[in-house]
Order: sequence, then structure tokens, then C-alpha cells
Amino acid sequence: MSYPIRLPWLLLISAAIFSADRWTKTWVADHITIGGAIPVFPGVLRITHWLNEGAAFSMFADSASPHTVRIALIVFTCVAALAVLIAMVRLGNRITLTTIALAMILGGALGNVHDRVEYGSVIDFIEVHIFSYHWPDFNVADSAIVTGACLLLLDSLLPKPERVSPSEASS
Repeated sequence: MSYPIRLPWLLLISAAIFSADRWTKTWVADHITIGGAIPVFPGVLRITHWLNEGAAFSMFADSASPHTVRIALIVFTCVAALAVLIAMVRLGNRITLTTIALAMILGGALGNVHDRVEYGSVIDFIEVHIFSYHWPDFNVADSAIVTGACLLLLDSLLPKPERVSPSEASS
């Protein structure tokens, strides 16, 4: 197996997402009190400060054993991040929609697992309202994970070019 020559670029994408996630969460923690908010587009978008001790959309946050939930989320995220990294190494010879999606997912997963390990919870701060619907608060890492997953889905739906075998190419 040869060294995946595009892997450093993919890891740079992951590092950029991780850095943006850390910077935004640090800024929110330093400038907005827990439960506070700054309106960006009144009635549509606010920057808030919430601590999420559960999984996506605060699932399991009210568990009777929050320590067990925290450990389970850390282990699950680390295993998933490792699987994504292995896939990136295997596919890292090319920059494709799939490898970019994997890089985004890895950066987001590492951003959220860092918070769970370091602080015991994840800072969520983007609050969106669309008409009467309120989307649960989220962060940069969550956005990268969801965007990466959507890109993987899109890539799976796009038609793939047919591969020409070497014998067909010479004829």
C-alpha cells in the first residue's frame, strides 16, 4: 500500500474544522453567560450559550447516570473517528466528495469529543428559528458532521463514471 499523498490536505480540512469549533466555543464561553443570547437576525438566528451533556439534540441529557452516558459518548465518538480516519487513509490518494466529507466528519467528531473529555459537556450556541419551528441549538462541529453526512449521501446518489479496464483501453 502506498502513502496516501492527498491525506495531509484532508487532515488540514479536519484541523481547520476542529480549530474553528474550538475558537467559536471559546468565544461563546468568554462572551455570553450560560443561557444568554445575542440576536443576529431577530426571530431567526441567535448566538446562545448552552451546555449539552447528552448526544445530538440533547438526547440522553436527562439520564439517571450521566457519567455512563458521557463515557459511552466518548467511546462511541472515538471509535467512529478512528473508522473515519482509516477510511481517509485508504481513500487518501484523491480529493473527492467522499474524502472531503470524511474530513469534515472527523474534524467535527474530534471537536465534540474534546469538549466531552475536557469539560464533560459540549457548548452549543447556534439557535435557529424558522417561522414557528425552533431547531435545537448546535455548534460548528455539529454542522461539519451533518454537512459531511449529507455530502456522503449526495455522493452515493451521484452516477459514477464507468471504469475502463486496461484491456478495453488498448483496443
